[in-house]
Amino acid sequence: MEISITKAKPAQLKPKPQDESQLGFGDIFTDHMFLMDYEAGKGWFNPRIEPYGDLCFDPAAMGLHYGQEIFEGLKAYRGKNGGIYLFRARDNVARLNRSAQRLCMPEVDTDLVMEGLKKLIELDQEWVPRSRGTSLYIRPTMIATEPHLGVRPSNTYVFYIIIGPVAAYYKEGLNPVKIWVETEYVRAAPGGTGEAKTSGNYAASLLAAEKAKEKGFTQVLWLDAVERKYVEEVGTMNMFFVIGDEVITAPLTGTILPGITRDSVLRILKGWGINVSERSLRIDEVVEAAENGSLKEAFGTGTAAVISPVGQITYKGKDYVIAGGRMGELSQRLYDEIVAIQYAEKPDSYGWVERIV
Repeated sequence: MEISITKAKPAQLKPKPQDESQLGFGDIFTDHMFLMDYEAGKGWFNPRIEPYGDLCFDPAAMGLHYGQEIFEGLKAYRGKNGGIYLFRARDNVARLNRSAQRLCMPEVDTDLVMEGLKKLIELDQEWVPRSRGTSLYIRPTMIATEPHLGVRPSNTYVFYIIIGPVAAYYKEGLNPVKIWVETEYVRAAPGGTGEAKTSGNYAASLLAAEKAKEKGFTQVLWLDAVERKYVEEVGTMNMFFVIGDEVITAPLTGTILPGITRDSVLRILKGWGINVSERSLRIDEVVEAAENGSLKEAFGTGTAAVISPVGQITYKGKDYVIAGGRMGELSQRLYDEIVAIQYAEKPDSYGWVERIV
């Protein structure tokens, strides 16, 4: 399918940020967006780029009532020689399609989405920030649009991509964050939608996250929904713990998001010859390691933050300081490695980076 392009008129163009140190995260969007529509029996049609603007839904749109909504998060970087580089974008589209399968939504054609994304970024390339630590955040989204009240999959959908310049996700930047271990609420249960990137999972996490923030914590560390004793993930990140000579992260058993950055970290660690395990980890094992000094580091991984060191976890009212409250050596090494690849500052032996401009 040919992608039509309607450029914004001069009056529709937005002022671009002048101070990249004030970008924040998730509040600024560019002049255009990519969209296409789906109808059962017809498939995807009308792929287009048009000026950024409101979406029009019927009040009975099924996505608003029954939660058929999925999304992704990825980035483009202005790197070496002023080029603009995508990082593992096709992997994000593949994960979007896995989420679509779980929520009975239509899969998208990866090549078409990639073509639309590249044309969108090329059109709005002047929005890609230039400062180190900044990037262009990319948010593909699909939502059910059929006007119908009744629980079943929708027959119509809209898929769209919006983009915008961002700086660090957490106000702490690379300074270690404080994590509250949640024992009352759960994020996802076996057999549920925990491995899908769908809005309902995040809605379910908000109350616990707000209570944690009231106590002065940045994020919640979720435990498993059945026994409440195994570490799963943080609200916006997968989690890693360095205990002794082993780096441990929770296995992909259907209740946590299969993070792209998580996978990147696993592959890099294995390439470095570091002992890394995807295994169930009891919170009691983490606490014991913190008490006996064998818990060397803890860090989260995600597209938004890349690597976010954890300087303290609090469990059942007791604080456990990690790595002296500083960023650990391995966390720093991983951050430097991934960011250098993303900005095309060093060779990409994994085939993760694609220059588009």
